[in-house]
Amino acid sequence: MSQKLWTTSYYALAGGLTVLFLFPLIWTGYASVAPAGATNQQDGFGFGNYASLLDYDAGLGRYLWNSTYVSVLTVAFTLALSIAGGYAFARFSFRGKDTLFLLTLAILMVPYSTLLIPLYSMLGDLGLRNTLTGLALVLTLYQLPFAVFMMRISFEAVPKEIEESAMCDGAGTFGVLTRIMLFAVWPGLITVGLFSFLAAWNDFIAPLILVSEADKAVLPVAIANLRQQSMGAVDFGATQAGVVVMALPCLVLFALLQRHYVRGFMSGAVKG
Repeated sequence: MSQKLWTTSYYALAGGLTVLFLFPLIWTGYASVAPAGATNQQDGFGFGNYASLLDYDAGLGRYLWNSTYVSVLTVAFTLALSIAGGYAFARFSFRGKDTLFLLTLAILMVPYSTLLIPLYSMLGDLGLRNTLTGLALVLTLYQLPFAVFMMRISFEAVPKEIEESAMCDGAGTFGVLTRIMLFAVWPGLITVGLFSFLAAWNDFIAPLILVSEADKAVLPVAIANLRQQSMGAVDFGATQAGVVVMALPCLVLFALLQRHYVRGFMSGAVKG
């Protein structure tokens, strides 16, 4: 009887938490198609608010492309650098390794907004100010501490005997890394890639400061501008539609990759 009561309580609590977390998203989806005054959807249910979003300024397609470009580039930069850094910290011994690793993690303690002005000046010196590539580099900077940490513990969880066997067969360090180790740490790669994509896709403050041209704006900035386009009045309908458009790629990616995402975190928790 106690086991049945515990199971019932568990599912009741899990169900209640599920409803609690899903309710804002469900309500946003409902509000984006429901009729409301001062919106483009005033008579019956429909997609008038999405039409407002589609035709706003440079167009929804342009903002989606900008966000996708920045997010994918951030993932590529983060994976490339974190794989190299994580593998070096996990497998090589060199003077000051632990100190350098702690300094890398220390970036997490620096407030995000305090570095944006120096980075803005630095991007200007490099000719990358007001570019999507420069924005991706800045977003990569803030993903690297967590990414390097995840990749280090992922590589450390792989037995060294696998590498030693491959090297005995004639494989070099680069060959071992690309042909064997990357497949062994696949959950960690998924975790780092998904985490960096979600962070880059949803970031607002860095694109707002580093990119000033309207046609280079990412989706969060475009939605923030759209919501106050009519004499300062908030267009809640178009805003809700924008939130739905922003959330869908994140939900789809997480649903497809959640198993690997959880495995990546679990392997890190066990190693730590």
